[in-house]
Amino acid sequence: MPAVTVEDTLSLPRITAGGPGPGRSRPVLSVTTAPHGYEGEGFPVRRAFAGVDPTLLDPFIHMDQMGEVDYAPGEPKGTSWHPHRGFETVTYMIDGQMAHRDSHGGGGLITNGDTQWMTAGSGILHIETPPEHLVVSGGLFHGVQLWVNLPRAQKLTQPRYQDIRGREVALLGSADGGALVRVIAGELAGHAGPGATHTPITIVHASVSPGAQLTLPWRPDFNALVYALGGTGTVGAEVRPFRAGQLAAFGPGDTLTMAAAAKQDISSPQLEVLVLGGRPIREPVVAYGPFVMNTRQEIIQAFDDYQKGRLGSVPAAD
Repeated sequence: MPAVTVEDTLSLPRITAGGPGPGRSRPVLSVTTAPHGYEGEGFPVRRAFAGVDPTLLDPFIHMDQMGEVDYAPGEPKGTSWHPHRGFETVTYMIDGQMAHRDSHGGGGLITNGDTQWMTAGSGILHIETPPEHLVVSGGLFHGVQLWVNLPRAQKLTQPRYQDIRGREVALLGSADGGALVRVIAGELAGHAGPGATHTPITIVHASVSPGAQLTLPWRPDFNALVYALGGTGTVGAEVRPFRAGQLAAFGPGDTLTMAAAAKQDISSPQLEVLVLGGRPIREPVVAYGPFVMNTRQEIIQAFDDYQKGRLGSVPAAD
């Protein structure tokens, strides 16, 4: 799980545990285990938000952990062309490569530590596939796709594509140097990530060394979610057991605490976590297939617009 790393975390800016608030630790409200499923042309995923109270997820809608899978030659799979409206997709690649193309001209290839951020807004068609050479060779594939809701006033905003290189993320170290923290979007402890967001959110990927603890200052007006990409450990001041494929949802407070077990499996030598938070939108959500709107009528309109070609068209070459 390489993503972006450094030789010495002690050389990085340090995160102070308390932040600007009184340092009230957020309690763990739930720990759920993500079920396995398949997406697109058949690549394996874990549905990170399955079974979680939607009010704890707001402003996030959906998240898949893609892989981790080691493909044989000819096995890598992606998606076909498909539409979206009313939200943003964030694809964070940890291992392997993923290519993106869309009907508004956005596109690129991401690999270890890179992120593709697509604002579907008023509507777009896109496709995500492994590059041809990776299909031929096979190889390790591991990433995350997150859906971020847009408020009613921005549901029909102009589509946008951001290609975020791994080298652009803000790199921070924990107070004792036992954790490497990558700020992908939003702000943490005064350090901003490169992702530009419509909805106020923060996205962080942290690697916590065996036996180390990580405490992050967290905006009290944001919700707080921690998903374990790999490894084992605990979450919260309550020291709740936590392992790969589980999501912890936190209650109110100013700080988030997680710790890595002293012994880790050889396949995941650290506790790898994705930390998410945002200001809840608190609007009605009607999601159906590739569309996330506020009303059923808006979903019907989205399907009608898609069928009549108003969300764009697939390039002739495809």
